[in-house]
Amino acid sequence: MTTVVATPTSGQAPSRSRLVWAAADSMAVAKRNVIGIIRRPQLLGFATIQPVLFVLMFRYVFGGSIQIPGVSYTNYLMAGIFVQTVMFGAQNTAIGIAEDLHSGLLERFRTLVMARSAVLAGRVLADAMRNLFVIVLMLGVGYLVGFRLNTNLAALAAAVGVLLLFGFAISWVTALLGLTAKSAEAAGAAALPLTVLLGFPSSAFLLTRTMPGPLRAYADHQPLTATVDTIRPLLLGGPTASHAVTAVLWCLGIVAVFAPLAVLRYQRAT
Repeated sequence: MTTVVATPTSGQAPSRSRLVWAAADSMAVAKRNVIGIIRRPQLLGFATIQPVLFVLMFRYVFGGSIQIPGVSYTNYLMAGIFVQTVMFGAQNTAIGIAEDLHSGLLERFRTLVMARSAVLAGRVLADAMRNLFVIVLMLGVGYLVGFRLNTNLAALAAAVGVLLLFGFAISWVTALLGLTAKSAEAAGAAALPLTVLLGFPSSAFLLTRTMPGPLRAYADHQPLTATVDTIRPLLLGGPTASHAVTAVLWCLGIVAVFAPLAVLRYQRAT
């Protein structure tokens, strides 16, 4: 097991703030989880197969019958694929935490002198690193099927930043699900409806104006649509400011609500 950095005990004069110690503990746990991902490459392989299949299915099966005014469907599609990829990646957060919880590893962490939030934050940070790898891979797949960046590298970097922020926020939701589920399988099953309810009734793959009224209202005002509508102009060109503000507010709001709930659940679950 990777050695975890210990926070100062109450009897010691802290040389660094609690926030710095919590960050150091989180990075130590994140490193441990990244090593775990590297040592189990088959999991990373499975995590990349699904988005690749989605690209091929939407590009070649559905793409011929979907017309988006002013843009090729391949270019329109990729923003949705990127966001959905980090959504599916968040399922792994739920499954990984449930595995650690029921194997007794989280209880072991609680016996160490370390920040309570570090275990969950480390997992979420490690999954953000995995998301970055998958995003880069999907960018390559997108180029192979015809996607082309119409802006510049700075806009692409901003798009990746928004994607990672969205994945970070959703991972706190699935972390809570992982701590609540009775098993790793149940955690994965619990995270799936979240992925479907956010991923498909959205602007990820279709124009929301083609949806019935109430469904369109939901699709237009949910966080995944705000994120997609920010990513798409960053990749293809167009105004981004209003969408970006909405997307960032959504992400910060999700973290503000679900991170404390997940930490509280972690303290009670082990």
